[in-house]
Amino acid sequence: MTLIEPRLSRGLRDLLPEDTLARQHMIDVVRGVYELYGFVPLTTPAVEYLDVLSGSGGQEIQQSIFTVSNPEEEQLGLRFDHTVPLARVIAQYKELPKPFRRYSIGPVWRADKPGPGRFREFVQFDIDSVGVQSELADTEIICGICDSMEALGVSNYQVRFSSRRVLNLLLAYASITPERSVDVFRVIDKLEKIGPKKVRLELTAGYTDESGDRITGLGLTAEQADQIEKFIAIRSPKRADVVKELGGTFGSVPGAAEEIAVLEKMSHNLDVAGYRDDRVIIDLSIARGLAYYNGPVFETILMDAPQFGSVFSGGRYDDLVMRFLGERVPATGASMGVDRLLAALRALDKIRLRKSTAEVLVTTFDSSMKDDYTAMTFELRRAGIRTELYMGTDRAGKQIKYGDRLEIPIVLLYGPDEKAKGVVTIKDMSAGRARAQQLTGSRDRWLQERPGQFEVPRAELVAAVRKLLAEPPAFTERT
Repeated sequence: MTLIEPRLSRGLRDLLPEDTLARQHMIDVVRGVYELYGFVPLTTPAVEYLDVLSGSGGQEIQQSIFTVSNPEEEQLGLRFDHTVPLARVIAQYKELPKPFRRYSIGPVWRADKPGPGRFREFVQFDIDSVGVQSELADTEIICGICDSMEALGVSNYQVRFSSRRVLNLLLAYASITPERSVDVFRVIDKLEKIGPKKVRLELTAGYTDESGDRITGLGLTAEQADQIEKFIAIRSPKRADVVKELGGTFGSVPGAAEEIAVLEKMSHNLDVAGYRDDRVIIDLSIARGLAYYNGPVFETILMDAPQFGSVFSGGRYDDLVMRFLGERVPATGASMGVDRLLAALRALDKIRLRKSTAEVLVTTFDSSMKDDYTAMTFELRRAGIRTELYMGTDRAGKQIKYGDRLEIPIVLLYGPDEKAKGVVTIKDMSAGRARAQQLTGSRDRWLQERPGQFEVPRAELVAAVRKLLAEPPAFTERT
């Protein structure tokens, strides 16, 4: 038999139980925030017709679409986000109520160059509001981003927002034709990632990156690049100051007052809702790379891990449904990059990894008591306590080590002696580990004390386990 080398394609990865449980926890927390806002779930297929996906995200996204085939040999592709499928749903199911406020979670695929926290298959968790023109809808999305980050225990973050329509003022100011807007905005959006020097080079003559790849320039003049730099240099930790300077510099551009007023209204709404300048700022360099954005845009940066880029981003896309219906449908939303955020939080050591879902391990070291172990396990499970029954005939010490390796909080020992006495021996594993650290080099004393190990009446097992699980995981001596 020819053996096949176990391997993964570039940009893909396996998530082992620790990371999968951490991801699942993040999703559960954020889902709670979304539902607190009244959003409802929507699920769409991973595969869409290629013409549904094509032409909506811009040239860079178009080139990153994974194409697939089916038995009917239709032209299909893997979704690159959840927003385009949402637009298709809105057009296809006209009976949906408006506004339609939905959240959606699942993997998406892009043939990007892999990097820190960047994969070709990754999970996005979206929140969107369709059918509302008011800037209050955009503000609410930003509030949802902030509340999600806070719920995840992330405090040192910053949400930055701007507007593609305000950026259109820059095109007029720098004498750049509207047809070039997508390319110009795409480059400006890289400011945080590649820095101002490379942004200027990509706007003008281009450059060769660290890997040797040639980055083609847009061919703008030095004067146009200067005007762009002047625009994105308008920044302040106070939103009101940015609005004021923006109006003073670009207020004379036709249509400027109306678009600047949108940013001002959003800033006011954020103040009313309690989201101050320390959490949300106006950053005019925020453009977002996707071509379908045409209004306010926003992204979220972890201040302690900026190398991971935006972990929660989005914007307004009023014209996306028009591709299917021929009419404008206002829409706004944002997407949390679950895997990128998970990678960033792991790098910052800000996420607790669990190796098991079990809270209790029932050891089975006496084969004649199989029925006792089974009854005990299902008694705990029916009480809502996550319990694993050890499968095998290993000695007790090896089973305890198994529970310790998986960091299961409680291990139960039950043999003929315990059964005769009508008790169960409980091992509080966290207490044992804590005491072991205190008694480093004193194994005999540790064995003598057996910290965290005590007996409870068999009839009181469920109550004792519940009480122990409710206590903080610190060592306390028991007699």
